[in-house]
Amino acid sequence: MFGPVSVILVGAGHRSEWYGKYALEHPDLMKVVGVADPNPIRREAFRKMFSFPEENCFHDAEELAKKGKIADAVINGTMDNLHVSTSVPLMKAGYDILLEKPFALSEEEMWNLYSVYKETGRKMMICHVLRYSPFYQAIHKEIKDGVLGEIVSIEASEYVSYNHMATCYVRGKWNSFKACQSGMLLAKSCHDLDIIMWLMSKAPKAISSFGSLYQFRPEKAPHGSGTRCMVDCPYVDTCDYSAKSMYIDHPERWRFYVWTELEGKENVTIEDKIALLKGNSPFGRCVYKCDNDVVDHQTISISFEDGTTASFNMISGTGKDERTIHIVGTKAEIYGSFEDGVYTLRTIDTRPGCECQCITKNPLEGLDTRGHGGGDQRLVEDFVKYVKGEKTTPSLTSLEDSVYGHQAVFLAEKSREGGNTQTFKQI
Repeated sequence: MFGPVSVILVGAGHRSEWYGKYALEHPDLMKVVGVADPNPIRREAFRKMFSFPEENCFHDAEELAKKGKIADAVINGTMDNLHVSTSVPLMKAGYDILLEKPFALSEEEMWNLYSVYKETGRKMMICHVLRYSPFYQAIHKEIKDGVLGEIVSIEASEYVSYNHMATCYVRGKWNSFKACQSGMLLAKSCHDLDIIMWLMSKAPKAISSFGSLYQFRPEKAPHGSGTRCMVDCPYVDTCDYSAKSMYIDHPERWRFYVWTELEGKENVTIEDKIALLKGNSPFGRCVYKCDNDVVDHQTISISFEDGTTASFNMISGTGKDERTIHIVGTKAEIYGSFEDGVYTLRTIDTRPGCECQCITKNPLEGLDTRGHGGGDQRLVEDFVKYVKGEKTTPSLTSLEDSVYGHQAVFLAEKSREGGNTQTFKQI
């Protein structure tokens, strides 16, 4: 294939926009030629941003699929519950797809999509963007180069900050299974389980899990608190989770989620935003008195066919977002923080008075770290190569590569709800 890969953005949200901007920075490699989204304001915004004709604006994926194949590929950034229903007709129409995670919301959906993927022979890449961060790429290379020997165990944790949790998973659109058909683990942490499967590179056998909604419940609310922070709550200026401190004092931090109702309004003022939070906006609610039902902490244990193990913890309400990982091998171990971008390689040192030798490494030094530690742009670059049939990196995650990580999520939820161990289906 010669020239730039032509793509259509399905779902005019911030993930599609971020991936699509690769075309603005690298017009010789990728070109955005259309959009599909039911929101006319966003369709027009994308049309102006990427300069394509109005005839290439579609209401949804179904309308696009009926048009036939008018581009090389699709970047599917729709909401989680639309990923399968939008991707199936597009694959059947001949499109290769870059699909945002999670690629399915249930085992049934997962195997349905996998069946169409095998049937059509289309290329489908899942946006497990953490694989493209220099941090995890460097750790993966250490393992593949044999520096750690055989992997014995992996321990990974994701700490979800108080403002991230409150905005997206308590007040926001991922706060309940009823609202988006996915739990906290699938919406937030399928990246982490994918990383575990990628680094282990072997078939998982069984999984067990425990977790609950502990903190963000009515009985945990301060005595005498109201239902809407800026309307009837005496703690509006002191509560860590106050909508005032989160969204008015920091109006840009979560703007893409909190201020969507103000889209299309010119010259938006801080008074407009205050009025929105005082009105019916879900982001103005007391964080302890919402309709959320997803867990705020969860622990998972996984065993693999060869007897090795892995564990994962998701814990919310922390001071900052952070991912940590500790890998123990037969020759060495690695401990690191994704947010810090640094990991330490530790090896046994048998010299008198010594226990271990430590080498600290910073794989991010001098690199572009915008978007998931620099992973977003590298992911799109690999997708372009994938569509063209060129050599890709070891980070590329085809649909097939992503099955075990997603299956781990579905089985962990079954285990958490049923209090028993679940067994993986092999592919």
